[in-house]
Amino acid sequence: MNRIDLNSDLGESFGAWSMGDDAGVLAHVTSANIACGFHAGDPDTMRRTVALARDAGVAIGAHVALPDLAGFGRREMRVSAAEAHAMTLYQLGALHAFTREAGVPLRHVKPHGALYAMAARDAELAAAIATAVRAFDPALVLVGLAGSALPRAGTAAGLGVAHEAFADRRYDADATLAPRRESDAVIAAVDDAVAQALAIVMRGEVVARDGSRVRLQADTLCVHGDRAEAALFARRLREALEGAGVRVGALHA
Repeated sequence: MNRIDLNSDLGESFGAWSMGDDAGVLAHVTSANIACGFHAGDPDTMRRTVALARDAGVAIGAHVALPDLAGFGRREMRVSAAEAHAMTLYQLGALHAFTREAGVPLRHVKPHGALYAMAARDAELAAAIATAVRAFDPALVLVGLAGSALPRAGTAAGLGVAHEAFADRRYDADATLAPRRESDAVIAAVDDAVAQALAIVMRGEVVARDGSRVRLQADTLCVHGDRAEAALFARRLREALEGAGVRVGALHA
């Protein structure tokens, strides 16, 4: 039987600004990547989202990012390996304070936005993130773009890793994600995104923007919490996967 984790980037509200339907999405996913205050999130939001995930029985992970609230962490910054290591540790410590209070474990780590993309192609940066995760807790699972430098660095550091794919993002022929600045980077239609997810999980492939078929093996699928009708999309995706005989469960289960 095929098996997949469904993860979502949550806790991305900040102050008076509200982002997404976290409670609605948590009803259908199995892992939550909670923003740690660098690209989004604040202490109250982090605490509240941890409690929501705990109550929903969803595994909790840290969604670490570049320090870019204004750009939502999607703008690349020149950071050294030492800075990336320190930023990762800092954010892990912040979220762990809330998971410890809530009486639930921190299970995984997934970089966000520009940091995620940079670590997918930059082996030195990927290694800095991986060694920070190992230093904090070697039992944590490191989540990164399927087949990229980040899961390779995690394996080299002795961590458990999860290769991630995206239901609602277009791919290029080299198995990288189409840049968000391009108009066709995101799949808006729910049916099309669900069809891509099923192809990834059931056949291990995705159709790239140039029409080529790209091999893609994934342990987890991302459900973007900031897309329109995210909860509806998460429900439709889970129903389609389970209807196809796929077991949906958290990475650690």
